[in-house]
Amino acid sequence: MAAAEGLRVGVIGLGKMGKPMTRNLLKAGFEVIVHNRSPAAVTELVDSGAVDGRNPENVAGQCDIVITSLPDPPAVRAVYLDSNGLVSHARAGQIFIDTSTVDPGLSRELHDVVSAKGASFLDAPVSGGVAGAEAGTLTIMVGGEAETFERARVVLEALGQRLHHVGASGAGTVIKLANQLLVGINMAAVAEAMVLGVKAGADPEKMLEVLSTSFGGSRMLDRGVPLIIDRKFAGATPVDLIRKDLGLIADLANDLGVPLVTGNQARAVFDQAHDADHGDEDMTAIVIEIERAAGVQVVRTPPYA
Repeated sequence: MAAAEGLRVGVIGLGKMGKPMTRNLLKAGFEVIVHNRSPAAVTELVDSGAVDGRNPENVAGQCDIVITSLPDPPAVRAVYLDSNGLVSHARAGQIFIDTSTVDPGLSRELHDVVSAKGASFLDAPVSGGVAGAEAGTLTIMVGGEAETFERARVVLEALGQRLHHVGASGAGTVIKLANQLLVGINMAAVAEAMVLGVKAGADPEKMLEVLSTSFGGSRMLDRGVPLIIDRKFAGATPVDLIRKDLGLIADLANDLGVPLVTGNQARAVFDQAHDADHGDEDMTAIVIEIERAAGVQVVRTPPYA
């Protein structure tokens, strides 16, 4: 199936991820019908060729595939399950794809209620951040029926370069939460390591140069340290987003009886940054309170003589 065959794709949630994903769908030639709680993003995308869907009901009524990109489980639950939500207007043959980060129980619940209407549901959370969404290079981890995944592939390929069907309903969400656990722990460790090194007299740029090719290297190190040393804390992937995910992870671990020692410690670091009013800043801003306690800043140093 190709985009030229006239698939109409709906996107609900036009935030930092939903907006660039919509742009890539438009570039791929899809007719895209959009809805967002605040109208400014809708207006912007309509100017780029999208159609204003006005509300979830109208999006569901017009589209073959509906993608949701929403901030948290309550928003996802409302969009799908409210009296005038997506599920009440689902019809046989439609595909609903939730790219939000939620809990696996919610993903499975939505799969079941959507399936009862004769439609199909995929949990398809993404990784790669805003930059990946803009470039269309996201990693997409998909739970649900393999046949539905194949039917949706042409749309997903407009959004990401690494598509993984990982199992039954909820499996994509589980793997995304495991990813976010690693992100949170690693980002907290990067912040602490950089503060420790600088407090002890190390050059942060030299630290990045060496650590990035050592066993301690990671994508969080490579992404985070340049932002920290240049003090670029604008909220690409906000503290509060990772904090929300760590809360979902803690709830899941508690339900399963899985000890979460380092995860809970990382969550405390993100809680501290939130309480200090850094919640809307990039997750690298967790370093600020660690710096304050240590009495040092991790900043770019002048070139050596």
